Amino acid sequence: MEEEQARTYQRLLEEAGRFHGDICRGIELGTRMTMAGLERIGITDPKGKDRKRLIIFVEVDRCATDAITALTGCRPGKRSMKVLDYGKMAATFVNIETGHAVRVSLKPKENQDPDRSFDTYEDDELLNIMDVDVNLRPEDLPGRPVRTCTCARCGENIMDAREVVVDGETLCRTCYEGKAYYRPHGGNGTCAK
Repeated sequence: MEEEQARTYQRLLEEAGRFHGDICRGIELGTRMTMAGLERIGITDPKGKDRKRLIIFVEVDRCATDAITALTGCRPGKRSMKVLDYGKMAATFVNIETGHAVRVSLKPKENQDPDRSFDTYEDDELLNIMDVDVNLRPEDLPGRPVRTCTCARCGENIMDAREVVVDGETLCRTCYEGKAYYRPHGGNGTCAK
């Protein structure tokens, strides 16, 4: 890592650490992933002039996601971050304006020395970085909901084309799949089967 890039990394690492509460390996890695992703899609000011040009898909609910959030300002509530918890140390950075997208992921651990700081690796030693295509639909973009409908079984609202239509019946994904991550106390609620 060249000297200027190392100074930038240290500054960003401290910012991410403040947001997260400490600097751990995940914060270090998330900082490197963010730097690499933003550089390759041409985003230089993600919290300023570029803030409406960026969407990020993260694939893990770990510390690296906090670093990405802290350094880009992207977050689920603003619809500029999509959390797909696949348990993979990976994120895809999308420049909405140009359509350029890159997926940045951690190379397998056997290629890394666990005692070596992430700032001593070159990107190609530490990260897999590949250009990808991401099909962004209007309902995936930041802003007001494109459409809202109601689940025919549980009666809850479903926003932004997340419904499933089966035999003419509009269902939320939970009712359609017949399972939920929750179970109502003392019963078997409509969605939690």
